[in-house]
Amino acid sequence: MPAIHVLPRTAHSPAQPFGRRPGVAIAGGLLALAVGACTSGQPSPTGAPTVGPGGSPASSSGASANPTPAPTHEGRVVVYSGRSEALVDPILKRFETASGIKVEIRYAGTSELAATILEEGAKSPADVFFSQDAGALGALAAEKRLAKLPADVLTAVDARFQAASGLWVGVSGRARVLAYDKRELSEASLPARTQDLATPQWKGRVGWVPTNASFQTFVTAMRRAVGDAATLDWLKAMQANQPRVYSGNAAALQAVAAGEIDVAMINHYYLFQAQAESGKELPVANYYFKGGDPGALVNLAGAGILASAPHPVAAEQLVRFLLGQEAQRYFSDKTFEYPLVKGIDADQRLPALSGIQSPDFDLSDLADLKGSLQLLQQAGVL
Repeated sequence: MPAIHVLPRTAHSPAQPFGRRPGVAIAGGLLALAVGACTSGQPSPTGAPTVGPGGSPASSSGASANPTPAPTHEGRVVVYSGRSEALVDPILKRFETASGIKVEIRYAGTSELAATILEEGAKSPADVFFSQDAGALGALAAEKRLAKLPADVLTAVDARFQAASGLWVGVSGRARVLAYDKRELSEASLPARTQDLATPQWKGRVGWVPTNASFQTFVTAMRRAVGDAATLDWLKAMQANQPRVYSGNAAALQAVAAGEIDVAMINHYYLFQAQAESGKELPVANYYFKGGDPGALVNLAGAGILASAPHPVAAEQLVRFLLGQEAQRYFSDKTFEYPLVKGIDADQRLPALSGIQSPDFDLSDLADLKGSLQLLQQAGVL
């Protein structure tokens, strides 16, 4: 099996992982999401081109029965991935083996990579942006940095999980949850709303991951639901309530399991991944907020092809592969996310997507990451 080539980090992609409190340089890089296109020196295109044909067509009724990509004269594809190497490296290796296309990949935070793409402009070497959340994809789409995807690619996924513009498509789904310590708490003792976590009874008992793209998109969802002023008040109240800060969702989950904290705001699949890796049940359960609370946001990991992609045919083949049966089953069976293509079932332990009372608005409305990052900084969280 050929090894995927991981691109070396550049000035736009620092080698250090996010710590508990990101430095000024990292925060500035994240805020570049909204201004990077203006500082890149590259004019925004007046329209998003449609990617040319390539690869095996996906069935309009679900995942392709034959996800193996057709040969292409383009020998490589460059991927900027906000999804972690541990999660997606195995399936990207399968694509490389099946297609013969060399995958060159740069891993970093989703917001950081979106900022890098905006700064690089039309000179970006990236072909595909594999995002951890819809917000960053929306930010790039708003700046006309993504190409329109073919109609048959889009119809493989429910309209809820793609851009109305056709500029990006969901690959897998995840729900925000409150992971809680079953030894100390029951569902009846948990707060009715995310906002209630800022009350005195939860002081020092909550864990969160403010540098994570999914958390930042949750903040955008809260802004959409209750407004900027109320969201800022909540962030300040949470900060005063002394939450524990973690560098990642997995670390926050393990802190709950260890009894370090009582609850953590994370994505649903981390619990199942941790249990699969350890081979035992953890004393932790996922709680799904109800009533359209932003804390139950159903988000997605998705992909978009850059408008300036040097290898558009290979890029389209990769996107088709990610929506094929093999990749969709991988996301269901190995990462415990929700497959988004019709005909592929999620893990039986997960509640049906239709039963999660997520906020009822278009995921494309979550593109204003700059505003969310500004509130996080104003509240002293970042």
